[in-house]
Amino acid sequence: MGVSEEVIGTLLVGIFFNTYLYGLVTYQFAVYYNSPFKDPTWIRAFVGILVVLDTFHTAATIYMAWEYCVTNFDNPAILTVALWPYTFTPIGTALAALLTQIFLGYRMYRLTGQLYLFIILLMFAIASFALGMTCGIKAWIIEELAKLPVLDGLVTAWLAMQMGIDLYITIALCWILSQAKTKFRATDTVINRLMRGAIQTGVFASIFSLGDLVAFLALPHTNIYGMFAIPLGRIYTNTLMDTLLMREGLREVLARSEDGSGMDPNSSIWGRSTGNRGLSRISFNKSIHQSTTGIVVTNPGTADQRDDNKDDHMYVDREERDVFSDIKPTPSAV
Repeated sequence: MGVSEEVIGTLLVGIFFNTYLYGLVTYQFAVYYNSPFKDPTWIRAFVGILVVLDTFHTAATIYMAWEYCVTNFDNPAILTVALWPYTFTPIGTALAALLTQIFLGYRMYRLTGQLYLFIILLMFAIASFALGMTCGIKAWIIEELAKLPVLDGLVTAWLAMQMGIDLYITIALCWILSQAKTKFRATDTVINRLMRGAIQTGVFASIFSLGDLVAFLALPHTNIYGMFAIPLGRIYTNTLMDTLLMREGLREVLARSEDGSGMDPNSSIWGRSTGNRGLSRISFNKSIHQSTTGIVVTNPGTADQRDDNKDDHMYVDREERDVFSDIKPTPSAV
């Protein structure tokens, strides 16, 4: 493999794949902003930041390809220089990872009611972000590709911490959701899909982080690690957007449940947490039915003996629904 192939060829593969992923997330952005989701302002702000970040980074990497392959076609010395879009990649990836990890960590908190777990995860996510920022800034100062191996320690700490956070979130979400199964087919189908999404979230991000780390340490004189590093930020964005957009499909699954219960996922799967009882609404087999303005959850042994309007039901009023609901109810459900 020649110098051009090692430095430019592998870099172009990463840029091509990154541009392809940007096309996918652009479609996801458009669908999200044209959907009737009534998400809190902070979630919509996260999405807006990712729109700007992904657009800027993708444009910058395309510019970088032009500089290497066209503007400096007859200047081999350019192959020894890390252009600024290249050094910006760790910063963009670290920011996308931070936003995604905060989002998924807060979901864990709403499911369990354990605030300290979210705070611990947030501390590690911020530390990982700081390491990524440091890597990007130091690489920008160094500029020369041949000298970037001096960042081995920082890069190892950053990517290892990022992988650890991703795997922790994946394992924790899968365990939490597995404890939430109800033996209702529609509900368990939704939970299984959420578990599959959690696994995909951690696996893809971890594979690319690991590939980036191994290539950077084993082949520092090439740009093979660029194939993994450049599109990594788009993978995090795709993760967050897929989590937001999958709500529509899950709502349809619940609406098609054979027993016609029309379970409202706002008050069951993502219900309001109450301390250590955050999973109390979904950790036992319950009979779930609907009233005119909310969801009533009753014990199956006494469901036939209770009236929808009595106070002993676990009643979830529309105004009390969790602001961080992943699935909004259909008009017919309220």
